[in-house]
Amino acid sequence: MTDLRFEVLDVTAEPYAAAPQLKVRLGLSEWTESRIHAIALRCQVRIEPQRRPYDEAEQNGLRALFGDRDRWKDTLRTFLWMHSNTTVQGFTGTTEIDLPLPCTYDFDVIGSRYLHALGQGEVPLVFMFSGTIFTRGIQGFGVEQVPWDREAHHAMPVSVWRQMMDFYYPNTGWLRLDHDAMGELADYRARHGLTSWEETVGHLLARREEPSTAVST
Repeated sequence: MTDLRFEVLDVTAEPYAAAPQLKVRLGLSEWTESRIHAIALRCQVRIEPQRRPYDEAEQNGLRALFGDRDRWKDTLRTFLWMHSNTTVQGFTGTTEIDLPLPCTYDFDVIGSRYLHALGQGEVPLVFMFSGTIFTRGIQGFGVEQVPWDREAHHAMPVSVWRQMMDFYYPNTGWLRLDHDAMGELADYRARHGLTSWEETVGHLLARREEPSTAVST
């Protein structure tokens, strides 16, 4: 029976992927010195927001997710960020691998909204591992499951997330709209002779802030 342990060594921004991606450097150790032929590794990555402090600006940014500050003792709970998987090649003793974490800047995803609201500090992450271990058995290969309790904690600097998004969306953000809303926004832009989507949204926001003027679409 194998005894597999995991350690998160580092998390970095991957600058050359097709889409935003973080790269997790994982250390694996097998304490019985059994020969591992391969591992089909799965990982669930969760954010633990209750494990860090927040300044006033961050609290305001997180109000839509967790409510007012006096409710956080009930609402600030660990939540799922993403799933990832990879294949680990054979080793004996210890090895290191890269685990890709494909990310999105879609603000309909709770993880993106949470990370966008953070100004500095670290993001408390927990990596929960599962999968299939292939070893040498009595007759050919043996198969075991990664124990359900295998996990590793890591405090990722917020700056790593921001660096990754700067690689792919420099000085910009990203919003998803349904077809009807996009059509209305395009019509508003055309009717007011606006030259960009940023100018269109800015025009709408400025009109809404006028105290006695109704917004016309």
